[in-house]
Amino acid sequence: MMQQSAIALGVPLALLAETDDASAAQVVVDTLVGDYTDLETLRAWARRCSVVTFDHEHVPTGHLEALEADGTVCRPGPKALIHAQDKAVMRSALGAMGVPCPHSAVVSSLADVEAFAQDSGGYPLVLKTTRGGYDGKGVWVVHDVDEAAGVVSRAEPQGLLAEERIDFVRELSAVVARAPSGQLAAYPVVESVQRDGICVEVVAPAPGLDPARAVESQTIAMSIAAGLDVTGVLAVELFEARDGRILVNELAMRPHNTGHWSIDGAVTSQFENHLRGVLDLPLGHTTARASWTVMANILGGSAPTLYDGYPHVQARDPEVRVHLYGKSVRPGRKVGHVTAYGDDLDEVRERARHAAHWFEGNDGMNEER
Repeated sequence: MMQQSAIALGVPLALLAETDDASAAQVVVDTLVGDYTDLETLRAWARRCSVVTFDHEHVPTGHLEALEADGTVCRPGPKALIHAQDKAVMRSALGAMGVPCPHSAVVSSLADVEAFAQDSGGYPLVLKTTRGGYDGKGVWVVHDVDEAAGVVSRAEPQGLLAEERIDFVRELSAVVARAPSGQLAAYPVVESVQRDGICVEVVAPAPGLDPARAVESQTIAMSIAAGLDVTGVLAVELFEARDGRILVNELAMRPHNTGHWSIDGAVTSQFENHLRGVLDLPLGHTTARASWTVMANILGGSAPTLYDGYPHVQARDPEVRVHLYGKSVRPGRKVGHVTAYGDDLDEVRERARHAAHWFEGNDGMNEER
């Protein structure tokens, strides 16, 4: 998806991919297959680039610092990216900035968890790996000391982050873009619908969100982008708590699943603005093109060949936009998304859900995602 925006801008991309069949490797001509955790491989590839950016947060921080010492421009830089790589570092920094977050603490033993539970009102609480978790992996809701003990016994050496469990109405996402010049652009705040820790649907803008809360969410995201010196896209995942608070859950310093709706639904997609941001070009407008845009993720299901879904989906709804990622199908894996837009939210949501269900091998029109 980054390559599509790069083509329009005339910006050549060079890709370091883990495998030759990775999604981006299928469309980026200048691809080197190699291990991003191997510093010399990373260095050799980076010498060919004017600017290095990322589609995930897992490149070791020390490697990025070595690239910068070599004179390579990394955007975002390692001092910013560490806050998306390490949840403990993120919570500490956001706390120092006064950003509203769930009560949390780093724990390395069952005794630490018990002390945190007593301090935060008891169980249930949330335990997270400080590094490497995504799509619900590395996150556990524990209801008592026995469940906590099971998680602690499997914890990585750096320990865990314990957080209060927030009673929330829904999850929101505020996506912003920032250039090194300091220019900022904020997309409409969206509602992110989760199932089993995986985002299955995004609605832009978030239905029924009080305008003051929307501005508060965008302000939080922009203050984080500026405070942490983020360049490119920053996605701030938020809780809309039942008591009215807006709290930061996670950060991602890259184009994010909750911003994919912008490819078809905004004047400038998050991918184009990410490229503009890391190249220090003026950012594009983030205005929505329609009253409502709904993106539904296509998850691996019973359909072995996704392309078989096109005849029905495209004939039934010529306006729905389909994006397949070139990934092999596995149950529950994100293998693509569909986007629908229009003036009636219920209709738009039904169109997006139906199309996604069909690609998953489920033609039921009324199933809840």
